[in-house]
Amino acid sequence: MTGDVAPLFTLDQVTVRRGGTLLLDQVTCHFPAGACTALTGPSGAGKTTLLRLLNRLEEPDDGRVRLHGAPLASLDVLALRRRVALVAQTPVLLTGEILDELRAGRPDLDRDQAARLLEQVSLPAAMLTRSTAGLSGGEAQRLCLARALAARPQVLLLDEPTSALDAGSTRAVEQVAGSFLAVGGSVVLVSHDAAQTSRIAGHVLVLHSGQLTAGPARQIANHKEYP
Repeated sequence: MTGDVAPLFTLDQVTVRRGGTLLLDQVTCHFPAGACTALTGPSGAGKTTLLRLLNRLEEPDDGRVRLHGAPLASLDVLALRRRVALVAQTPVLLTGEILDELRAGRPDLDRDQAARLLEQVSLPAAMLTRSTAGLSGGEAQRLCLARALAARPQVLLLDEPTSALDAGSTRAVEQVAGSFLAVGGSVVLVSHDAAQTSRIAGHVLVLHSGQLTAGPARQIANHKEYP
């Protein structure tokens, strides 16, 4: 981190255990504000667990997570999740209609705004009148991204956001992340795609077996590594 810019998130000796399994082991790191930080590493390394800590979908067993210096545990959880929006790898749809889905976090969203959000994630505006039933995995994933954007968050947490997408839709999602950063937002990205990480992330955290590690050079080339 450079200059006097305060970190977005800070983790201090964070440990997470579930069912006797150690998922994160005394992780200490920070995430710079106004940037995209990628979490990389093999499957089961703890990436998704760490991501879910950042909006309190998981809670640490030990250690502390802070947002702009304030302990997450001291913040109202619903207000936190409006500021810090998670788009999960497996889409979870909340309503039966696409327009209602986009309004889930922002009831005053009008149809024109909703149509623009769909187009932003490379979905046709005509889908507004469709049911959420029968959407492909890729369509549902992009709809969840549009729903997150509708709430105007300050931070996007993206868990393998293009895993079910073709090349064109992947580019659209990466453009969304770039545009979000360009207007002052922050992104935390879990990705197994080294090329994608190189395109959109300015910082990389490499996890292995619940611990931060330097990782192979090919994973972190052209990036600043933290902590």
